[in-house]
Amino acid sequence: MGQAWKFGNNIDTDQIIPSQYLVLPTIKDMSKYTMEPQNPDFGKQYKAGDIIVGEVNFGCGSSREQAPLVLKELGVRVIIALDFARIFFRNCINNGILTIEHPCATEISDKDSLDIDLQNGVIFNQTTQKKYNFNKIEGYLAEILDAGGLAEYIVKRKEKNG
Repeated sequence: MGQAWKFGNNIDTDQIIPSQYLVLPTIKDMSKYTMEPQNPDFGKQYKAGDIIVGEVNFGCGSSREQAPLVLKELGVRVIIALDFARIFFRNCINNGILTIEHPCATEISDKDSLDIDLQNGVIFNQTTQKKYNFNKIEGYLAEILDAGGLAEYIVKRKEKNG
């Protein structure tokens, strides 16, 4: 269970991690400034397991790899939005972050308490008592997410297959 952090339309990668912080030495250092233009306290207050909720075109803009990396560093494992920019969508999967495209994103409010059942493909909003079904991720994409990202998946496959 996690708290929803609600954002609007067209949240681009420069809002996820503003370019002036890309000069910092580590992803951990950068993560303190995640979503700063939208919510200056986000990087300090986000708790692992909380859920980001966006609306249209989440992750648009440049294909900056640091955007999903700072989210992963904070402990983001799930983002729900009406839709995602394709490159960001795939970069999230490659970094072990599940992206769920679902119309319920418009019904979820900031600070709602959400449960995500990945096994059964269910989002349950504890605050409103509404339940939403989504197409669960299966196959190799599920394996990438379970491993924590593409790099981790490749390492596990190499270890398994020798």
